[in-house]
Amino acid sequence: MNHAVILAHPKPDSFCAALAGSYAAAARNLGHHVLVRDLYAMDFDPRLKASEIPCETGYACETDVAAERAALRDVDVFTFVYPFWFNGPPAILKGYVDRVFSMGFGYDSALAEMVPRLTGRKLFSITTSGAPDHWVRQTGALRTLVAQLDRHLAEVTGMAVADHLHFGGIVGELTQEDADEIFEHVRTAVRRIGGGKARGRGRSLETRAGAAC
Repeated sequence: MNHAVILAHPKPDSFCAALAGSYAAAARNLGHHVLVRDLYAMDFDPRLKASEIPCETGYACETDVAAERAALRDVDVFTFVYPFWFNGPPAILKGYVDRVFSMGFGYDSALAEMVPRLTGRKLFSITTSGAPDHWVRQTGALRTLVAQLDRHLAEVTGMAVADHLHFGGIVGELTQEDADEIFEHVRTAVRRIGGGKARGRGRSLETRAGAAC
């Protein structure tokens, strides 16, 4: 199985980066291939170009997008790892979706209808927030994000939403015990998605009590 871990956090030593590393290591331990795309380290340009907007006169794929799509061609599981910023993904990830998962990769157009191109692939998300889990639940922030990004992207492209793990209250320094518990949730999800034997409890499309520091 081939995984693409798409990380959207500007700090290389962030907890999101550690989560991406934990996911990648767990998948490799299953004998899977992992491609890590650190969008900030790549200096990915999230700005959709006028030429990339499908129109009656055609559609152009920019060089950087063409290269990215080629790298993702054989991916079975797309895993997004990012923090909540104003209850949404960082702009760099939204732009990545806009440019890379658009027409010609995520879907095609035929007879004025969208034809999914990623049927059989999986979408998995890992998110963090400084806001505590009870606030994320009560405000519906996670539910809204899952509907607008995960499920909509999956519906358009044909992917299946495998899971969305959210860890709230991530502020300051976590204790090693709390961090290890979170990493185990990630490893458990990878084993479940990858078909391996899972241990512990996964939290499907739910929040988990993160450790405040």
